[in-house]
Amino acid sequence: MAFIPHPDRRPVLVAGASSGIGAATAEWLAAAGYPVALTARRVDKLQALADKITAAGGEAVAVPLDVTDEQSVLDCVAKAEAALGALEVVVSGAGDLAVGRSFEQPVEQFTDQINIHLNGAYRLYRAVIPGMIERARGDFVFIGSDVTQRPRTFSSAYVAAKSGIDGLVTTVQMELEGTGVRAGLVRPGQTLTGMGMDLDQKTTEDMLNDWIKFGIARHGNFLSPEHIAQAIAGMIGMPRGAHMRIVEVEAEGAVPKAKRSQ
Repeated sequence: MAFIPHPDRRPVLVAGASSGIGAATAEWLAAAGYPVALTARRVDKLQALADKITAAGGEAVAVPLDVTDEQSVLDCVAKAEAALGALEVVVSGAGDLAVGRSFEQPVEQFTDQINIHLNGAYRLYRAVIPGMIERARGDFVFIGSDVTQRPRTFSSAYVAAKSGIDGLVTTVQMELEGTGVRAGLVRPGQTLTGMGMDLDQKTTEDMLNDWIKFGIARHGNFLSPEHIAQAIAGMIGMPRGAHMRIVEVEAEGAVPKAKRSQ
């Protein structure tokens, strides 16, 4: 069966674009010619990035978004589409990291993580997918995490939320088959984004010692947000008729100095 190629103009909404992977993805896609709606709660940071993208010759708008509020999600999608046109691509990566042992973490903090990472992604999905199905095309990219495959201590709420994302994506991929709409999952490994970097020294030491004990901290190398942005660009850039369903990106271990020039 022949598929109609992607349209020349493919507006993108990036949730969580004020920093980290979201900001890097927005900038990367804008440089590749995608019109981008930058969305998050921190509108000042969004506007600064939008100005930077525009100055470099790209097209970007800043739109406030709180994924824990359904009306905010609906308003955000409406404003993004009014500014850029119907959304062809959505990258759902809004969220933060609340660290703590499962038996010490406040229940409210645990449920907040589920609400942001899992429920928030679903709110955005529900807001845009009907339009994509009607147009018989579109890409919805969920940002998951490698913790679903290799859980890390001190992150039980985050692990639970991202495991929910894995299950959601598996289900929606089956349900969307034959609609022309693609749902993809990108699982980043440890990435230097600033998320979880504001911990006190004792919590950091306890967490890292735990990770060493369970064989999680094999090496000290981290991914950059731009690595994940490239994976997302590759996923949504696949020609229609092909579906890159899951991509997991991990940092390589350090190569010994003696072999680096080989």
